[in-house]
Amino acid sequence: MNLVSASLFAALVAVTLGITAWAARRNKSAADHYVAGGALTGRQNGVAIAGDFISAASFLGVTGAIALTGFNGFYLAVFVPVAFVLALLLIAEPLRNLGRFTLADVLATRFPGKDVRSLMAISTVVISVVYLVSQLVGAALLVSLLFDLDYAVAVLIIGALTTAYTLVGGMLATSWIQIIKTGLLLVCAVALFVLVLVRFDFNPFGPFSTALAEFGEHFVAPQRSGDAASFDQLSQTVGLVLGVLGLPHVMIRFLTVPDARQARTSAYTSIWIFFGFYLMIPVLGYGAAVLVGPDTIAAENKGGNLAVAQLAETLGGGVLLAFVAAVAFVTILAALSGLVIATSGAIAHDLYGQVLRNGKVSSAAQHRAARIATVATCLVGVAIAFAAQKQNVAFLASLGMSIAACANLPALLLTLYWRRMTARAVISGIVTGLVLSIAVILLSPVVQGPDSVLPFSNPALAVAPISFVVSVLVAFATTPKGADALAAGAVFRSLRTRALTGRAAEPEEPVAVPS
Repeated sequence: MNLVSASLFAALVAVTLGITAWAARRNKSAADHYVAGGALTGRQNGVAIAGDFISAASFLGVTGAIALTGFNGFYLAVFVPVAFVLALLLIAEPLRNLGRFTLADVLATRFPGKDVRSLMAISTVVISVVYLVSQLVGAALLVSLLFDLDYAVAVLIIGALTTAYTLVGGMLATSWIQIIKTGLLLVCAVALFVLVLVRFDFNPFGPFSTALAEFGEHFVAPQRSGDAASFDQLSQTVGLVLGVLGLPHVMIRFLTVPDARQARTSAYTSIWIFFGFYLMIPVLGYGAAVLVGPDTIAAENKGGNLAVAQLAETLGGGVLLAFVAAVAFVTILAALSGLVIATSGAIAHDLYGQVLRNGKVSSAAQHRAARIATVATCLVGVAIAFAAQKQNVAFLASLGMSIAACANLPALLLTLYWRRMTARAVISGIVTGLVLSIAVILLSPVVQGPDSVLPFSNPALAVAPISFVVSVLVAFATTPKGADALAAGAVFRSLRTRALTGRAAEPEEPVAVPS
């Protein structure tokens, strides 16, 4: 078993290192490092976007959540395509037309002050690190299962590999690793799907009816477990749908294509992949519950993160387990690299290049800063992952998306679509969303246990409306008057023209607007 696992892992890691070496020859500038020089096609980028999102949170976490909790785990799978439809309608084209390297660049086209850029960069770092931890936990659990390694050792190995990929290959290597691993992951999912159906005489409803007979009606219907639990479930769903639109490492992928048309193609491609993939996930989750058993799954890992691996071993023995685990491992490595790039971009491009150096920094110096930020990001992620071993990775990822829904989304949407939005309103909304989201998480059962101050753990449903309301109220209170209002209106019209048509996608120096 270990020999087969080691061989498959070594082969896939060798392929990814080869891609990284190829990309390193083209990773010469900050633009290459952050957004692959904007040279990907829409279809290539769409597959890479799908790879970013179909990661540990989906393949491991969602399947495990369904295997342990039944129907309630469906919510984590059903709404992902919905989220990307919203991204297609609201964010993809304006982001491509207005952005350069980061989400803060989009806000800076209208509000060029340092405060707005700094806060969006800080929000990006916080969200990306939370999401980064979920991927690290999933990868470390797989490696420790297959090779009988200590969890901490596995985290260190994965952190080192991620650092190497990102430092050397940048976004180009990350994108092509995502493209290849997305194909492999779909092959894995289809193989497991077919093998589960074989066990149930090719009846796709077989796992559900068997689960009903074995575990009772609560396992195949929404579970009513109290107001707080219901609120938490709804909040998690809201965070998933809205959070994707503010998730930095996914949204900046729309900057890796040359124009808005290719950004649209990226979104279409990813939606179709999500649709096919998430149709299979419930069958895999219920198949794991019936064929492996919730108790056995929870005994191996409390969060259910190894349900897919256990299902693969049940269906195909050690060889299938090794193949599925190796592909899942590469899946997570690629997602980790994208997260690190988003974080290092916020630190090096926004905080260092634009805020501290006032934009007076060479591409080479910024590239150097991005590499330093890469190492720092990986170290922080590894340190936090040591303490998060027992958490479900889908839940951890949902916290990152919820913070994005509370802090980033109000700022982005109101900046893009509301004429009366002001810089102070952007700042107030980001601060409110970020501070309250983190406060809810710190005071929740997931951190404090059953004696927590708050009865729920996911902040999206409680905090996102507050962030929107605070942004709107501050915007009304700080609306410019007279000549300032005319200047602000001219800037907004220019932004809307650029967002819709792509004209001046590389913007000239923005007009300063009073806060």
